[in-house]
Amino acid sequence: MYHSISDDPETGVHPYFKVCTSPRRFGEQMQWLADQGCRGVTLSEGLAHLAPETEDKENDGGKKPVAITFDDGFRDFATAAFPALQRHGFSATMYLPTAFVSEERKHFKDRECLTWGEVRELRNAGAEFGSHTVNHPRLVQLGWPAIEAELRDSRTDLEQRLGAGVDHFAYPYAFPQAEKEFARRFSDLLRTAGYRTNVTTMIERADSQSDRLALPRLPANSDDDHELFTAKLAGAYDWMGSPQAVTKAVARWVRPGSRPVAIREKSK
Repeated sequence: MYHSISDDPETGVHPYFKVCTSPRRFGEQMQWLADQGCRGVTLSEGLAHLAPETEDKENDGGKKPVAITFDDGFRDFATAAFPALQRHGFSATMYLPTAFVSEERKHFKDRECLTWGEVRELRNAGAEFGSHTVNHPRLVQLGWPAIEAELRDSRTDLEQRLGAGVDHFAYPYAFPQAEKEFARRFSDLLRTAGYRTNVTTMIERADSQSDRLALPRLPANSDDDHELFTAKLAGAYDWMGSPQAVTKAVARWVRPGSRPVAIREKSK
């Protein structure tokens, strides 16, 4: 899971929460993937490899597929990330918040975003695109009609702009897995909206048993040196998923006022 490929040092941000990866470090990480006998692929390709009929078969000369994803639609995906991917014959999936993608240059979180022209060029070059909502809101704080609109409208816009179906969604901000009723109803809404997958901030490697509408990912940034990066690939970081879930569950009960509007509305 990547966001921005830039030299922003993110001063004052704890390494765990950083979302920027320098172009140099990203290039190194892609080289480390290649050195490990891996191939960077889109989410669709990665999930296809997990299908029962292909899970145990060698793929692309025995290279192990690693799904590489990007959130937020920043321009540096085109200028810094994709050239590094192409050098190794890799690809990736980018999730777009469609309100910040236009024929003219827009900004999100003080960063330049892709234009639709660039999105189409990248897609023609092998990149895959999915939805990251329209406005990148904290969905858990919205009512269900607003959530439905964010899912529906972003997918409609993407399909019209790209002339193809859009199956993939990325949940913005931290996924509220502790809110069981919200997560269940949100999955139902994703299905209704036509999505087949949803990637989240839950930490773990996905496998054939993973819920396709609540997929975990491994975060990456500039602080992932060779040792940490390869450890994540090997599964040594998967244990972080359990304390992450416990922390969110505790926070939910310690701060009952933080329960999502959508859930509170149901109790009225």
